[in-house]
Amino acid sequence: MLHSIDIVVIGLAITSSWGNGHATTYRSLLHGLQQRGHRITFLERDQPWYASHRDAPRLECCDTQLYADLEELRTRFAERVRTADAVIVGSYVADGRDVCDWVLQQARGVRAFYDIDTPVTLAQLRSDTCPYLGVDQIPQFDLMLSFTGGPIPRRLEAAFGARRARPLYCSVNVEQYCPQPVSKTFALGYLGTYSLDRQAGLERLLNDTARRLPSQQFAVVGAQYPAHLHWPSNVQRREHLPPSEHPTFYSQQSFTLNLTRADMRKTGYSPSVRLFEAAACGTPIISDHSPGLAELFAPDAEILFARDADEVVHHLLELSPHRRRLMSEAARERVLNGHSSFHRAAELEQYLCEARSDRAHAAARGADRQPAAATP
Repeated sequence: MLHSIDIVVIGLAITSSWGNGHATTYRSLLHGLQQRGHRITFLERDQPWYASHRDAPRLECCDTQLYADLEELRTRFAERVRTADAVIVGSYVADGRDVCDWVLQQARGVRAFYDIDTPVTLAQLRSDTCPYLGVDQIPQFDLMLSFTGGPIPRRLEAAFGARRARPLYCSVNVEQYCPQPVSKTFALGYLGTYSLDRQAGLERLLNDTARRLPSQQFAVVGAQYPAHLHWPSNVQRREHLPPSEHPTFYSQQSFTLNLTRADMRKTGYSPSVRLFEAAACGTPIISDHSPGLAELFAPDAEILFARDADEVVHHLLELSPHRRRLMSEAARERVLNGHSSFHRAAELEQYLCEARSDRAHAAARGADRQPAAATP
């Protein structure tokens, strides 16, 4: 374990989980880092759509600071960035390329980029049109952290010249997410922001199932769903649920549904935070198919897969209570032993230590190559 280090994170959002998956990812990771004795400052662009939906304006795990624009970021936090042991820039930060250039110029410590949207980023890097990361910036970072694992980190090194690329999945705060003593209200629930490329799966796996089982209740929670969508009468809709209420919502479900965005399915190895949160709460998971997911949760023992409503209905009606309990206990154990805030923070710690060592060796090699001073 590293001695206490000073970390600055510049990310999309941590104060509001409305309409984004970044906030819960950062909250869990920074909670783990704070548990392990590190000091963290989180810098967030003050955006109106988050300002009106702030469910965590202050967090114990970090010092959260809002800034209005790029100029204020540079003016107020230059010294903070310059003196930190590590500075991490996240994906989808507004004016991201300019922010990256500034950090690469200012930071004296380890400079890292955390891509929580790696498949999207990769698609845009092919034409160098990514608004928050330039192709020429990748080799300048000491460390590239990827929300997507599998072969993607190696690709970042081989195709884009990343010095050191490592996977850093999302995680869950197991102190907050745990089984709650509530009754099972919903046969199946889903928690997720609207996405066009997930909607067909939601229609096929949850809405069609609800229509076949009219006597049972279902639930969909998430922002930005179009008003014109038609929901079965036994599907309850809620626009937003703050993370503090997620454990109760998961615990009210007999099963929870996991759906994967199209870009994530293409690359695989991009587990949603819903998987870890639901498993930590002891809720059995039914998921669509995605490469690499079976390496994180054992099929049939820790997770169930479904292609259509027929298979979902089978899982809901045919799986015995004993089998459900065994599966939920195994998935929860998997998360407790490898995907908690503490575990993910330890991984990041190791990566930062390796990157710092690389910088020290590079500096030593550079010093060795300097010509000796002339003797007067």
